[in-house]
Amino acid sequence: MSSSWKSVMKLSSMTGASLAGWLAGKHYERHWSGSLGKNDGRRSFLYGTNVKSFPGLPIFGTVSAAAPIHSADEFNEMGPKLSVSESRISQWFCCHRPQIMKYGFPGLDNIRSYDDFVLSYDRRNRVAHWVFEHLTKESLKKNDQIDRSKCEFVPDTSIHPFFRSQNTDYKKSGYDRGHLAAAGNHRLHQKHIQQTFYLTNMAPQVGAGFNRSSWNRLEIYVRSLTNIYKDVYVCTGPLYLPKVESDGKKYVRYEVIGSNHVAVPTHFYKIIVGETKDLKLEMEAFVMPNAPIDDDAPLKNFQVPPESVERAAGLLFFDKLSKNKLHKINGKSIK
Repeated sequence: MSSSWKSVMKLSSMTGASLAGWLAGKHYERHWSGSLGKNDGRRSFLYGTNVKSFPGLPIFGTVSAAAPIHSADEFNEMGPKLSVSESRISQWFCCHRPQIMKYGFPGLDNIRSYDDFVLSYDRRNRVAHWVFEHLTKESLKKNDQIDRSKCEFVPDTSIHPFFRSQNTDYKKSGYDRGHLAAAGNHRLHQKHIQQTFYLTNMAPQVGAGFNRSSWNRLEIYVRSLTNIYKDVYVCTGPLYLPKVESDGKKYVRYEVIGSNHVAVPTHFYKIIVGETKDLKLEMEAFVMPNAPIDDDAPLKNFQVPPESVERAAGLLFFDKLSKNKLHKINGKSIK
C-alpha cells in the first residue's frame, strides 16, 4: 500500500473518530441541558440567583461513613478500601439521623458521617470545611454515664495518611485542639462524645480568651436555643479572611502548624437555623476572630449577614431554604 494511500486512510479514521466524539458530545449536551433546565426554578435565598437544585444527599464527591464501616486494620491498609459507596452513605442517613442534613449540604467535598454529626474535610488544610449538627432538648439531656475524661484525641483513620492531622502537629504549637462539633452537644452516648474528639473535628484555636472563653460562650448559647426551638441546626467551620497590609494590598495569611502543616484559621463561623413548633424558621450567623476576645463582649457583636459568610467560605448554607421561609435573620423580622 502506497504511503499516500496510508495517509488518506489515517486521516479518514481520525475524522470519523472526531465526528463520533462531536455527535456524542451534542447528545450529552442536549440530554443534560434539558434535565437540568427542569430544576432551575430554585433560587438562592441570599443572592436571588439561580442555583441548580441538587438532591439533599450527596451523589458525587468523596463520601465516607467514618465510623463503623471498616475495622482499624482495614483502614491501615488504605488504598481503595477508604471509599464507601453512595448507597451506603444514603442508607446511613435514612436509617440513623435523617434530619441532620434536612436543609441541604453546604458542599460535597470529602463528606464524613459520624453517629451524631456530619462534616466535610479539607484535605489540603487538614481542617474541616464545615461541621453540621442537629440539636434538640432531648438530644442534649445529660447522661450521668458519660465521662468526657475518658475521651482521647485521635486521628481519623478514614482519612488517607497524606492528609491527616496528628496530635504531634498541635504539640507545643501554642494552639488548642478546638472542637467544631462541640463535645457538650453530644452527651447521650459515650461513643457520640468520643467521636467529637476525632482530629477531623478539630481546628487550631487560640486557647485563653477564645476557645476556653468566648467560643465556649457561643457554644453554650447555641445549646440554650433548644429551649426556644424544637429543632436547632448548626453549621460550624473555619474562615481564612484577607487583611489589608502596609502596602495597601489585601493578603490572606495564616499560620500552619506541625509537620502536616495544619492550617490555623483566622476566624470561625457558626450559622444557626432554629425551627419553632409552628414550623417558623429563624437564622443567626456569627463570625469570631481566632484571637483573645474580651469576656464582656456581647455575642451580638459578632453577628454578621449570612451571605457574607457564604462568600468568604465559598459555601451555600441551608441551600434548601428559600428566603420566604425565614421568619427572622439575626433577630430581625424578614419583610
